[in-house]
Amino acid sequence: MARLRILIADDHVPTREEVRRTLVADDRFEVSAVVGNAAAAVKEAIRTKPHLCLLDIRMPGSGIAATWEITARLPEAKVVMFTVSDESNDLFAALRAGASGYLLKDTDPLELGDLLRGVAAGQAAIPPILVARMVQHFRDRAPRHRRVTDAPLTSREWEVLDLMAQGQSNAQIARTLSITPITVRNHVGSVLRKLRVPDRESAVRLFSGP
Repeated sequence: MARLRILIADDHVPTREEVRRTLVADDRFEVSAVVGNAAAAVKEAIRTKPHLCLLDIRMPGSGIAATWEITARLPEAKVVMFTVSDESNDLFAALRAGASGYLLKDTDPLELGDLLRGVAAGQAAIPPILVARMVQHFRDRAPRHRRVTDAPLTSREWEVLDLMAQGQSNAQIARTLSITPITVRNHVGSVLRKLRVPDRESAVRLFSGP
């Protein structure tokens, strides 16, 4: 069976080295790159075209932002977040960005390879306690969720909408995404038109649910 190429991105050196050693020792994987920030993750993902990307959610530049970019540019690549955060907001932001898995850093290293192999095969890798939260969340907001997911937003528009939901102003979104405020306004306007809502507050309510 061909080995899976995997990219590891985490700004905490001991963590990423431990993960690298674990996966190098597993003959099902080939580590294609090991980096410490979102920009490098995107760059190396484009260069090495890994099957899997294991991204820290809190690394410089944001693992969420890297996920948006990688899944947009490399739709065949699977992204798995690797984080200490068990916050529902982080989980949902990661899934909206295109992540196929969300693993906590206390995951047993002996199970990591099997979980990642499962993701590559089309399975989701999410701890049971977080799965329960997902079920409740989508049960509570199903009508709104369908309306949002049916909207033909681009990957950048999804990213802008996610940052709007986090409470960022246009100026802050521009800084986060390294684009101009005018470009942000254009994206916001496009999001409102596609969601058929009158203002950004309505878009955020639709996106975030009750």
